[in-house]
Amino acid sequence: MRLEAITWDRLGDLLAERVLDLTPADGAAWPRIAFDGAPAARPGDLAERVLEALRVRGRPALVVGTQGFLRPASLRLEYGRQDVESYYSGWHDTGALWREVFDPLGPGGDGRVLPDLWDPATDRATRSPYVTLPPGGALLLHGPFLLRHWFPLDLSVHLVLGPGALRRRTPETEHWTLPAFERYDEEADPSGTADVLVRADDPRHPAWSG
Repeated sequence: MRLEAITWDRLGDLLAERVLDLTPADGAAWPRIAFDGAPAARPGDLAERVLEALRVRGRPALVVGTQGFLRPASLRLEYGRQDVESYYSGWHDTGALWREVFDPLGPGGDGRVLPDLWDPATDRATRSPYVTLPPGGALLLHGPFLLRHWFPLDLSVHLVLGPGALRRRTPETEHWTLPAFERYDEEADPSGTADVLVRADDPRHPAWSG
């Protein structure tokens, strides 16, 4: 796959243009876009850039991070604070994402989305108010391991880091998570299945293929 150098601002603009042209295949009124990547790749930053690019084009959008849908610590850390299997398969409440985000934005949905559910710092419910996304508004979901679930996505963007860059840009205290990303690459092949691939080894000089 050939990758072309690009700036983050230009990438945000091009992805926003892609979003404007999306027509959900399942008949939903809201395009759903995933920004998939390890925390070190900062997929949320790209989601925010696309949000701003859509805003100036007059299109409403909502950024949702899976960090706001972690399970309570009693479940998340049941097998210890550094259990790779739990991190890969059990940290995020995918059922809540379906219930509070994807179902309201699916066919026949009402667009009423809960932007986050759980605060990992306080280990309590966030009690955030629901947000109503008008028809045509875009969901910009970001987080790790998104492409291993059967989420109804209309566009998927995978931010990839090579093994060396992933290790360098991941805090040492979180190096225990690295095997989970190796497993994700092997099992889900996000670089091969995503609609758009962004290489982010050098945070100043991304490259992309889309």
